[in-house]
Amino acid sequence: MKIIPVIDVLGGRVVHAVRGRRKEYQPLKSNLCASTDPVDVAAALKALGFGELYVADLDAITRGQANFSIFKNIADKTGLELMVDAGVDTLKKAESVLESHVSKVIIGTETLPSASLVAEAIGLFGSEKIMVSLDLMGDRVISGFELGALKDPVALLREFQEAGVSQVIVLDLARVGSGEGVNVPFLREVLRNIKANVYVGGGVRDVKDLMELKDVGVFGVLVATALHSGKISLKELKQAGLL
Repeated sequence: MKIIPVIDVLGGRVVHAVRGRRKEYQPLKSNLCASTDPVDVAAALKALGFGELYVADLDAITRGQANFSIFKNIADKTGLELMVDAGVDTLKKAESVLESHVSKVIIGTETLPSASLVAEAIGLFGSEKIMVSLDLMGDRVISGFELGALKDPVALLREFQEAGVSQVIVLDLARVGSGEGVNVPFLREVLRNIKANVYVGGGVRDVKDLMELKDVGVFGVLVATALHSGKISLKELKQAGLL
């Protein structure tokens, strides 16, 4: 199972994301790095031994203003493989993200204008380059289009799988930064119903949570708050065989 550190970028700086309340986000305070510059934070994570990084570009997601230069700088200066959610809502924007030295572009349901865009993106860029994020607020799908019969999260994931998706993120914004733990029963349901590699984000508290997710069969876990606060340490990750 992969452990993927996360940085949330807002106003060109790294912020601490809590429960999706973006207007309340404050600059990151981390035990790992004194700076809030995205490149500095990414470099600190690279120094710990991580090889991949998830970047949520909140400027792009909320205002459509993507930080393409930040993606390039992180990739070029750290060598990290980046998976980036930059509020993709067109094929052109997906292409621009990939051209910014990004390894995988994330299409989040929050900004997705239609389910058909996913199939088009996979057809153009390939399933290895495209990840879909099922953006949730609790048990409700956050979507940029009218879901209709696809308002059930598992039904929507099946639709994406039929479109060729091989990598999905289950991201519960209500749990991000909360320390409440992950909705494991829902993840079990997802894993029973789809064959894609499943990543999960939101609520991870400690290494015990990580080991439970590994046992469930999750492919990757997105972690931010627990890493920066020290509740998950490098030593613990290595002892558990997770890094």
